[in-house]
Amino acid sequence: MRLPAPLRAVNELLAFLVEVVALVAFARWGWHASENTALRVLLAVAVPGVAATVWGMFASPKARYALPVAGVVGVKMLVFACAVAALYDLDGSGAALSYTAVVAVNTVLLTLDRSARARASQAR
Repeated sequence: MRLPAPLRAVNELLAFLVEVVALVAFARWGWHASENTALRVLLAVAVPGVAATVWGMFASPKARYALPVAGVVGVKMLVFACAVAALYDLDGSGAALSYTAVVAVNTVLLTLDRSARARASQAR
């Protein structure tokens, strides 16, 4: 399913925003995970750093290691599931469920659109 250009642009922007929200959730979770200031700072920097590294290596459009679509979606779902867990721990089920719904719709649309565009470019 190919999305019309305006909807594709909005969905790509939403994809970026849900990725940023995941990083913010990881940083907030890291900050609130300990009473020790040094450990708080370490976790608030390291947890989003690890998530961003994994994402960049396997799930980004310019990933260092090319995975099949199912692998990319798997990495994305792992990162997003961890972000949902962080949001749930921080804010309860409301934020976690809302984020989950947005991520699910966005990821499905993004995956279908990118797959359709890849098939169309291979057919040429």
